[in-house]
Amino acid sequence: MYLTMNRFHVKLGQEAAFEVVWTSRDSHLKSVPGFMAFHLLKGPEKDGYRLYASHTAWETEAHFQDWTKSEAFREAHKGAGGNKDLYLGPPELELFETVQELR
Repeated sequence: MYLTMNRFHVKLGQEAAFEVVWTSRDSHLKSVPGFMAFHLLKGPEKDGYRLYASHTAWETEAHFQDWTKSEAFREAHKGAGGNKDLYLGPPELELFETVQELR
């Protein structure tokens, strides 16, 4: 499994607007080969912001890379820059390769 995570520093008072943006958009992920799961996670308030993370699981790194070059990716991210006022800075992308899995 290959995991991607974006961390967002959301301005305090903008949490509800941020959640609406994410929960109402069409991510186009369900139709993408290799897609396994998506989660939007709400974290703690700290240092003047609320931490959020989006977490996407892929079968392989190649599946993730293919998605980033796809029309589905472009559709899912069009207009994303229009919500910059919700954030303190850009999202922080983190990429992880599975070393161990327990079920």
